[in-house]
Amino acid sequence: MKKGLTLKEHSALITMGQRTLDIACLFTTGLLSYWLRFSHLDLNTAHKNVLLLGVIIGASLLSISGGYRAWRGSSFSSEIKCVISAMIATFLLLALSAYATQTAELYSRAWVTTWLLSSIFFILSYRFVLRQILGTLRARGLNIRRVLIIGDGDLAQNVADKLLQNTSMGLVVKGFISNKASQKDKTVIKNIPIVGCLEEIDKLVLEMHIDQVWIALPICEVAQMEQVQTALATSAVTIRMIPDIYGFQLLNHSMTEVAGLPVINLSTSHMIEDKNRFLKSLEDKILSGLILLCISPILIILAIAIKTTSKGPILFKQYRTGINGKDFKVYKFRSMVVHSEENGKITQATKGDSRITPIGAFMRRTSLDELPQFINVLQGRMSIVGPRPHALAHNEQYKTLVESYMRRHMVKPGITGWAQVNGFRGETDTIDKMENRVRHDLYYIENWSILFDIKIIFLTIFKGLINKNAY
Repeated sequence: MKKGLTLKEHSALITMGQRTLDIACLFTTGLLSYWLRFSHLDLNTAHKNVLLLGVIIGASLLSISGGYRAWRGSSFSSEIKCVISAMIATFLLLALSAYATQTAELYSRAWVTTWLLSSIFFILSYRFVLRQILGTLRARGLNIRRVLIIGDGDLAQNVADKLLQNTSMGLVVKGFISNKASQKDKTVIKNIPIVGCLEEIDKLVLEMHIDQVWIALPICEVAQMEQVQTALATSAVTIRMIPDIYGFQLLNHSMTEVAGLPVINLSTSHMIEDKNRFLKSLEDKILSGLILLCISPILIILAIAIKTTSKGPILFKQYRTGINGKDFKVYKFRSMVVHSEENGKITQATKGDSRITPIGAFMRRTSLDELPQFINVLQGRMSIVGPRPHALAHNEQYKTLVESYMRRHMVKPGITGWAQVNGFRGETDTIDKMENRVRHDLYYIENWSILFDIKIIFLTIFKGLINKNAY
């Protein structure tokens, strides 16, 4: 037991060491950057003051921003964001103080910029190495935390699996606590014993030297959490609750805070956050405006061809479901002869469909019939990249047949999408085809980025415009 506690007992020393190393990194990179810029280390009074002020502010902001909290179980990307944010804030405050004291012209911008970048690099480098060292030690049984899991069902087993797969976190499951007294000592789950029932938890925590108790009960049994807290009221053990969300079809699930309340997002998209929504809108407006300008001669030629080869309007307008389930009119070049459908029924185009005009067949194969949708993008009703909009009747048909089908409408529909460049376009005459399309749409929503959009646009140009499945 002593072996497992050695590093744990000195965790405060590790934190103190981190603070010392951060200060050393800030001071050393400041001097190094000065030497690179001026080829000497004979700092004048003004530069000495800025160097000391930067070290003090940087160390303070790293502490305030949580840079010295326990990172066990957190991803390194979280630590990267913390360090970068603290360092950028430090140098912004330095710049603000220089501006306020009207001394900005005394300092070299090259020195300050090099200092900023090098301090971020060296702080993150040593922290990465420290993570690897601690991870190795934890995998060998040092610096561990002993965990009891309350529950013996699927959720508890999922939690145990995750901890067993991530030994570098140093969280060792010592046993399950069953909420059924009859299960005590009768079975083993994942080679981990059921060590007792809820009524014995206080005694077990003391006897087994437990550091953390994780509650992994189904939603219907979470009321027992109060019993757990009462039983452990006199103990210093950490209590954690794992929300029972494994049974849900999740999309970008996360924790957030609303009006001071902890909230679990079961289904959301970072595309709808203010910053990302603005970036996506800016991307759509700029690109659609440029594209419409470039393709205007093609639009005129196609409009003339449609009008002279068949009777009816140039544009085909049909209601489709947009973002948040709101309907809008989508524009396409008319590719079929004018005909009527039964009320509420939409017949998908099929291979050899007699309703399709000769020019319409060409436009469908080459996706030219969808060019007017750039007007929808400019109007803000569609995006260039996103889930393709389906006819209203198809939404009614598939929303109960395909799991999570309507979650496609959390974002604006697109002219092209991840499903289309992967071959899932055209007729969806089977449930499997629609399920594959929806799966790709949800993957796009969950993994969206500007770079992902650009990738899809390029794939559309080179392999998505002409498709054998488009009739």
